[in-house]
Amino acid sequence: MTADTPPDLLSMTPIELRSALESHFTSRGEPKYRASQVEKWIYERLGRSMEEMTDLPVTQRDELAQSFRLDEPVSDVVQRSEDGTVKHLWRLSDDKLVESVLIPTESRLTLCISSQAGCAMGCTFCATGWGGFDRQLTAGEIVGQYRASRRWAHENDYGSISNIVYMGMGEPLANRKALHPSLTILNQGYGVGARRITVSTVGVIPGILELAERPEQFRLALSLHAPSSELRRELIPLEKRYPLREVLAALEHFEDGGGKRITFEYTMIDGVNAAPDLIELLGDLALRVSAFVNLIPFNPIPYQKWRPSKPKRILEFSRRLASRGVSVAVRETRGQDIDAACGQLRGHTLSQIGLKKSVAEISE
Repeated sequence: MTADTPPDLLSMTPIELRSALESHFTSRGEPKYRASQVEKWIYERLGRSMEEMTDLPVTQRDELAQSFRLDEPVSDVVQRSEDGTVKHLWRLSDDKLVESVLIPTESRLTLCISSQAGCAMGCTFCATGWGGFDRQLTAGEIVGQYRASRRWAHENDYGSISNIVYMGMGEPLANRKALHPSLTILNQGYGVGARRITVSTVGVIPGILELAERPEQFRLALSLHAPSSELRRELIPLEKRYPLREVLAALEHFEDGGGKRITFEYTMIDGVNAAPDLIELLGDLALRVSAFVNLIPFNPIPYQKWRPSKPKRILEFSRRLASRGVSVAVRETRGQDIDAACGQLRGHTLSQIGLKKSVAEISE
């Protein structure tokens, strides 16, 4: 974006939006209630352009379009699984591609959104990490995924989005400039409860500490995947910068905020991190910060020969953790008949149009 690019209304927090709109209208001799009309189009009607705001005079719509942007990602590819999981590939205004996933269950509809175009963390089990990092998303581009997905869900009889997880492409706590306003916008603007929003991280300690200071009870998920620092370094390069012992100390501070639930995400990879002697270590960590443990069968990706742990081993982890008083669940594998693993759909699309290095080149 250039200095002459109008500000994006979707990137503004509710307070910023009200102030900008009131200033815009009053400077043109219009009443302040015009701001409320625009807010309703943004937060309730999910308007995609100023032209849709038909309760504003045509001249005011034109002037609004000259002063502000209302950028929303465009659906580039939609994949729908037999189990109902839906993956969207969104094209941004500069043609960068990001993904989101709608995950329906009997009791909820969860939206998984991206915070970056690509990812610099380089986690060895993640398709996004193999594709590299393009750029940070703006708050509006994050929120835009929610708006477009909510509209799609309504049009396709999926119901209302009940939960949001920042578990798509990118490391949310490495994009805190956009993360924090997007949380405020989703919570205060669109009315998504803080306890229904989860931010995932591989362990960016400054970001964990910042999130702990927020008064809202947003949830935090740590992509743990190994209960020892030595093994974790093999899976998550950031472990070298933010070792597990320091991450756990930051999580203790987060937990001290009261009512802020912590989840451990533990992807179970056969022959890598699923040895029985790791169960006690994992249980110790979970009990230390009262964490809920999600055991996740590895979703195979094209760039790795790894396979998910056998169901019997996953059940053993679950039973032994539960016997120690750890809250634990085995996450149901979803969307295996589509490119459901984070980053897969983007990677396949970029390779088809010649913008992505081959796997051989990436591996060199």
